[in-house]
Amino acid sequence: MRFSLLKLGHWTRYLVLLCCMFWAGLATADERMALVVGNSSYGSVASLENPVHDAQLMARTLEELGFDVTLLTDASQVELKRAIAQFGRSLRAESEETVGLFYYAGHGVQSFGNNYLLPVDVALNDAADLDLVAVEAQSVLRQMASARNATNIVILDACRNNPFMNVSELNDNGLAEMQAPTGTFLSYATAPGDVAMDGADGNSPFTKALAQEMRKANEPIEQVLKQVRRAVLDETDGRQTPWDSSSLVRDFVFNEKQAEEELSGSAAEIAEEQLWTMAQESRDAVQLMLFLRAYGKSPYADQARALLSEISMEAQATTDGQVSITDETAMFEAAHEEDGTAALEAYLQAFPKGRYAELAEIELATRRSGAGEDTDLAPAPNILQSLMDTTLQAQIESGPITYDKPLRSELEQINGLTIAEVVTQSPMFPPVAGLPEEYWKTQSCSNCHNWTRDALCTQAKTYLTADLQRSLSKQHPFGGALKQALRSWAGADCQ
Repeated sequence: MRFSLLKLGHWTRYLVLLCCMFWAGLATADERMALVVGNSSYGSVASLENPVHDAQLMARTLEELGFDVTLLTDASQVELKRAIAQFGRSLRAESEETVGLFYYAGHGVQSFGNNYLLPVDVALNDAADLDLVAVEAQSVLRQMASARNATNIVILDACRNNPFMNVSELNDNGLAEMQAPTGTFLSYATAPGDVAMDGADGNSPFTKALAQEMRKANEPIEQVLKQVRRAVLDETDGRQTPWDSSSLVRDFVFNEKQAEEELSGSAAEIAEEQLWTMAQESRDAVQLMLFLRAYGKSPYADQARALLSEISMEAQATTDGQVSITDETAMFEAAHEEDGTAALEAYLQAFPKGRYAELAEIELATRRSGAGEDTDLAPAPNILQSLMDTTLQAQIESGPITYDKPLRSELEQINGLTIAEVVTQSPMFPPVAGLPEEYWKTQSCSNCHNWTRDALCTQAKTYLTADLQRSLSKQHPFGGALKQALRSWAGADCQ
């Protein structure tokens, strides 16, 4: 059975990172690999209730903590040896930064100072045959050491009792303390020579405490095992004392979480970079404007403005030498909505004699003087304002809007239409204040913005950023209802 590290999907999930930053809040820089073994159903010796349950619990926990986990239960000697050998090969194939972890729950015995893990098909009548029918624990250490990785962890919950009471030479209790290579942390369920309890509630006291403690954020492994020791001592009334020894040369934390402010900063940087990449690859003037509006002080802002100027110059004239109305309208609309002067200056540079050049110059002069407020697009009739948030908002609250889901709205022009259909409609009022009717009355939103589904999704995602929240209230083009629907659609990853 194979567990794999849960990973986020493609970059469009970057907004989720603002809330939970990488699924469970992990920040594991190095690769992590684990082999987890639990043996319960023995044939020739007494079976154990909990090792398989313990192994399953440990596998789930380690997976949550970023490990690539191989889980093996009720393994025969051949299966166990094969899995250990494969684990060694996998570690050797990785870098020296890889963390290796081996966990075993089940019967274990010692003989002549050596520890042995017992497969479920073990059968023994003479102590001299032990190394022929069992698996020497030292072989695990040899495989892990061969990888020459910096950090290895071995956890043995394997000293429940002596299953070979009839073999007189095997009269030592528990496991012997092992000597481990440099960079290894060894953890035992109980002290050398002592017996550990199997547990009465589905898990052993040791594994139950370990799974709980290793989830705690930013706890060094040494502190984790100290807390485990305390918990097991409490639960067993002092009868079982977990033991560990370490030759680690590096710090190790099972659940490493960055500070909240660092996570937020990292997530914001990811969102910014991904939005810039999409805008850059699209070479779409509107998307570049939207990026500049959301991230006007971004390290990519100068590149965005330069690319915007380049694209605008290329698109100034059609084959008959006339300026493209839709390209210019889209650019001016986006420039009008962006704060500051840079976008308007870019528009005037691209269209010095454009249809909106006079409006752009007036607005630019107002912004430069600092006397004007953020001017809005043409206001909608009052009735649109009063109807904008009621029916549609109720639909949004009942579940995210999808691309092909009919909208429920008090606005007759979009009620019953899907997003795909709405963007083909003509605006209800001028998209830009003062725009002559002949330039917009017969146009569609899709014509103006050159919207494909992917491009529309990119624009919709900008309404999820804090800097663009205020644009949702603007009355272009359908009383703000389309923007509200797009924001809900984007929140569901544009499904």
